[in-house]
Amino acid sequence: MIWYTVLVLAVAAERVAELAVARRNARWSLARGAVERGRGHYPPMVVLHTGLLVGCLAEVALAGRPFVPALGWTMLAVLVAAQALRWWCIRTLGPRWNTRVLVVPGLPLVTGGPYRLLRHPNYVAVVAEGVALPLVHGAWLTALVFTVLDAALLTVRIRCENGALRTAVTGARP
Repeated sequence: MIWYTVLVLAVAAERVAELAVARRNARWSLARGAVERGRGHYPPMVVLHTGLLVGCLAEVALAGRPFVPALGWTMLAVLVAAQALRWWCIRTLGPRWNTRVLVVPGLPLVTGGPYRLLRHPNYVAVVAEGVALPLVHGAWLTALVFTVLDAALLTVRIRCENGALRTAVTGARP
């Protein structure tokens, strides 16, 4: 369990790094006229993602979930791929990437990198990580609960983001 705790803490550290990037990028966006949308769903998103990390460790410790090599190693590979996809998104969007919905008016949609393949590749990374991180060590209940709650949250988030992008690109009303 020690190595799994280290893994979960590494993912938590990665989240802290993301927040630092997001804060820097928020300053860039706000200086260029961005307006935040969807503030209401952001706190539940923070709670849900924090709960994922806590749930992974708690379920393994309290329910005695074993490490099953075939599942664990496969899910570790999925987790690493999800992290790579997330940072590809961050790199492609550059200063436009954020954990909040901040869109600079008048800028065209990004269509390079993973965005040439998918409209919301960062959320593919989120979904993959939400399944893979718990299942690395058999925390199936955490994976299930996170996935269900995240599906509801992503429905709201993607609708909000699409509306903000549409408004910023076309000048239409939200």
